[in-house]
Amino acid sequence: MIKQPIASKPALIALAIMAWTGVLLQYVLSIDLALDNGKTVIDGTVVFLGYFTVLTNIFVALTATMPILAGSRRFGQWFASPMVVGSATTAILLVGIAYHFLLRQVWQPQGLQLQADIVLHYVVPILTFAYWLVFPPQTKLTIFAPLLWCLYPLAYVVYAFVRGELLGTYPYYFIDVSSLGYGKAILNALGLLIAFVVLGFVVRALATLRKHSGATEKPVGDE
Repeated sequence: MIKQPIASKPALIALAIMAWTGVLLQYVLSIDLALDNGKTVIDGTVVFLGYFTVLTNIFVALTATMPILAGSRRFGQWFASPMVVGSATTAILLVGIAYHFLLRQVWQPQGLQLQADIVLHYVVPILTFAYWLVFPPQTKLTIFAPLLWCLYPLAYVVYAFVRGELLGTYPYYFIDVSSLGYGKAILNALGLLIAFVVLGFVVRALATLRKHSGATEKPVGDE
């Protein structure tokens, strides 16, 4: 059984609140935009669920929420496991980095959309990374962990391409097959997957260093 340190619970609660706030705010904005454009709630929901940013913030929110609400149950333990938390941490860091360097310049959000963007792309990544550093997993992460973590973004890439073929729209310009063609879009996606793996090794290394430093008040391990 994975046991969370008592001191981590307030941090998990804060992370969960921030992640769910960002996700719900973005959902409301997506629905409002769809309705303003004469579309339906379902249309807005489909667009909303197309973004890696949204799905990853939901992923982070679940890793923070489920260990608190269902820590003794199997799925609560699964979301608290180092492999799942490591994947979510790496993914949300990629969200923040990719947004800052690839997407921040291509549009200028205002008002509530700006607030949602800041929460989803900066606040949640920073809080998640801080939690990983302050409460690193005490169970040893295999050297291949970042490769296994990569299954999540890989699944998203497949989802984005299939979704694009069905709907004719793509959530990000760098994987937009309609304008780039499959060759360029796949190369761009491959580049991001490689970046994810590299980032994953950094995340794993930092957890290992923090574990050996004995910085946590109470280890997180298997009982």
